[in-house]
Amino acid sequence: MRKARFGNNGSLMDECKMLRLKNGGELAYAEYGYATGAPVLFFHGWPSSRTMAQLTDTAARELGVKIISADRPGIRDSSFQPNRKLIDWPEIVEQLADHLRIQQFRILAISGGAPYAYVAAWKIPERVLAVAIASGAPPIIDLGDHSGLLSLYRRLLWLYRRSPRALRGLFYLAGAVARIRPPVRFRPLMLKLLQLQPCDAASLEDSVAFEACFESQRSAWRASVKGLTVDAEIFVAPWGFRLEDVDVPVRLWHGTKDRAFSTRVAEYVAARLPNCEARYVEGEGHYSLPIRHMREILADLIAV
Repeated sequence: MRKARFGNNGSLMDECKMLRLKNGGELAYAEYGYATGAPVLFFHGWPSSRTMAQLTDTAARELGVKIISADRPGIRDSSFQPNRKLIDWPEIVEQLADHLRIQQFRILAISGGAPYAYVAAWKIPERVLAVAIASGAPPIIDLGDHSGLLSLYRRLLWLYRRSPRALRGLFYLAGAVARIRPPVRFRPLMLKLLQLQPCDAASLEDSVAFEACFESQRSAWRASVKGLTVDAEIFVAPWGFRLEDVDVPVRLWHGTKDRAFSTRVAEYVAARLPNCEARYVEGEGHYSLPIRHMREILADLIAV
């Protein structure tokens, strides 16, 4: 089993690779797991970046799976793409797969990576064998009731509808704080201030899991608040396709203690997907589900 590598400041290190895209921009990506294993593309959450895939490394090595994790355009080391839409993502995925000489692949998405997994499965189904979604974000614009969303998300949506400029300003202020790396001894206090579910806080006591989740966020905030802002706006805009038209097999994993997106929201998404098997894991939250059940999620995905 490979141990995680940490830099001088204690943050996770990764070997960043760059791909020149057809539009002239660059896509940053990293690889984890078993180098010659079955390929799985990892789509990180929000706000996050490619090193969130460190969560998969140990399980992927044990299962013989190769994980490829890219920063979305405008995130961390990937070039900003003006006027980006969700439906632009599959073309980038195809370019990455072609570059790596991968004809078909599976997709694993966590939280805010879910819309990107669904759009890839919808637009290039001939290349996507199956999709696994952990703690996934729903099509927010389609929700008639937002009570199943985290209260912070509801407040941000309220502000975005009334003043997108004010929300962008708030993100820049938040970015100034999010860039700060607190000393390790302050982590318990930080987890307490975040008012996480006990299962989430306990799972994040592991240093590798903590760094995979929070250092990937800090790196994204440090690189480009603008990129993260655009990524957030894409979530609340029309996606450009219907979940009912996603025919690729989907394995939807959701914790019953998830505060970001309630089980009711996950059930709404599952009901709209024509080829979906949902696994609702009792007692797990938004973070603890992918942290504690990664091996199970990956094993299930590669069996499809």
